[in-house]
Amino acid sequence: MLDRRSGKSRAEMKSSKRFDNVISWLYFLFILFAAALIIHLFFIQVIDIKKYKVKAKKQRASQNFAVRGDIYDRNGIKLATDDVFYNVFARRADYDEDESSPEVIAKKLAPILKVSKEDLLKKLNSPDQIIAVKKDVDRNTAKQIAQLHLRAISLDKKNTRVYPQGTLAAHVLGYYNFDADIANGIEYAAKDKLEHIENTVKYQRTQKGKIIYDFTTDPVATAKNPKGQDVTLTIDAAIQHICEKELAKMVEEKKALRGTVIVMNPHNGEILAYAVYPTYDPNNYRAATPEQIKNWTLTDVFPPGSTFKTITVSSAMDLGKINEHSTVLDTGKTKIGNWEIKNYDYDVHPYPGHITLGYLFEHSSNIGSINVARTMTPREFYTLLKRFGFGSKTGIDLPGESSGLLPYWSNWDQGIHATMSYGYGTSVTAMQMISAVSALANNGVKVTPHVIKYSPEEEAIKIKREQVVSPETAHAVTRLLAMSVNNGRSVIKMDKYNVAAKTGTSRKPKENGVGYTPYTYTSTIGYLPASNPQILVYVMVDSAKVGAIWGNTVAGPVFHEVTTQIARMLNLKPDKNVNAVTGKSE
Repeated sequence: MLDRRSGKSRAEMKSSKRFDNVISWLYFLFILFAAALIIHLFFIQVIDIKKYKVKAKKQRASQNFAVRGDIYDRNGIKLATDDVFYNVFARRADYDEDESSPEVIAKKLAPILKVSKEDLLKKLNSPDQIIAVKKDVDRNTAKQIAQLHLRAISLDKKNTRVYPQGTLAAHVLGYYNFDADIANGIEYAAKDKLEHIENTVKYQRTQKGKIIYDFTTDPVATAKNPKGQDVTLTIDAAIQHICEKELAKMVEEKKALRGTVIVMNPHNGEILAYAVYPTYDPNNYRAATPEQIKNWTLTDVFPPGSTFKTITVSSAMDLGKINEHSTVLDTGKTKIGNWEIKNYDYDVHPYPGHITLGYLFEHSSNIGSINVARTMTPREFYTLLKRFGFGSKTGIDLPGESSGLLPYWSNWDQGIHATMSYGYGTSVTAMQMISAVSALANNGVKVTPHVIKYSPEEEAIKIKREQVVSPETAHAVTRLLAMSVNNGRSVIKMDKYNVAAKTGTSRKPKENGVGYTPYTYTSTIGYLPASNPQILVYVMVDSAKVGAIWGNTVAGPVFHEVTTQIARMLNLKPDKNVNAVTGKSE
């Protein structure tokens, strides 16, 4: 049916009306969307402007990359620092036929990079899209390259950790890898401090990387890299050098496997030198073997041998079982079960009889030490050994320390009780040994060994002081040790100083713990001046293979040379012919 006025059918009119309704709704929705958009923009630009300003600033925010703090020795000598280097890259997509052609780039860059033009051109013609031209160029070289304005060349700025003194104190410092964030030594132990930035300077950059300057932007600060806090060590670089030199000389002469020299101030636990051999260069730590990098003096344990006799005598004396003037029976040899134990000089002194404690130290009597240990029950002896720190970590501020091995007293049999007395019943680390003997040099007080120089506030938290034995016991053992050195013919005897020291030699166990190898650990530990100890030195050499191999012939000469030079450097007051404890002339 047609509409007479319009000439349209009813169906057409219905469709047209439906279309008009759709258009009306679309128009309404458009108006609604426009209104919502206006309201949204009003809130962004007027009502909520602060929020979006902050968000925009965050998107543009930038800061220079931080550098780690420096590490210094106790006298201000720089041992570790950050240096800025640049990697040079070429972008193949930016090559052209003119100023950015490989030929032109090679011609301009070759003299700056100090490489041949031909080699550089060969590298630039690589099919890679991003070509590593040269890595780790210094700041001046990078500046010269930047001034060339080569469109196809870019510079990637990076940090590298540098150790100006090379191998010096490598096992104390450790190393740091910026790319993998891997560290060792002090670089690891003091990581939080070295990377702590107190005042971080932030600013804004454009999309192209240019700094946006406003009234709050400090132009000087934007040109500097934020830096972590510096760390000062207790290490004295000069003493460290002496110890490393003398140790390396002896290890190489005796064709030994490894060795260490540790120098400590017994009064405050500060490590003045910490030489470990074999060593490595932390500037090139990737080229070092795991054996070179490992600080085995903290991780590996060994039987301390006769140096442990100082601990045995001190323990019995502090328990009141013996005194400075006591004598003990030395039969030259004894039998425990099917196992015979002899003194090392049994062929010369088969039956010394009743000996003094001074004789015990001077002749390093195993049998005398066993009979001293027998005056104590296993529980009593064990309690004193724990107090000296055996079987526990010393708490030194370096990573990877072992607790050593000290069997619980209830597991001791007669054999362990006997061998414990002369340094075979337990296994210790080098750091445990010097920490224990430090108590004898410090009026019976053991102080936590450490290599970081702490502020008084930090020291109160980190450094512990423990009364291990009485001052009287410490003084008596010091007198006995000094007397044994002065009465003997040991190489560790000094002309100007009373030296309270003990040598030691112990057989090296096999790695599986069953039986012994043909090799030995040779050691010497002692302190001087005995009347007022200022330095405590521990020398240990592992598996010497040439000549006479004893504590007195291998570790002893190193001890003597090191202490002689340190005494001169520190201007220690001579105390020869002076009582080792009272300081009065005799």
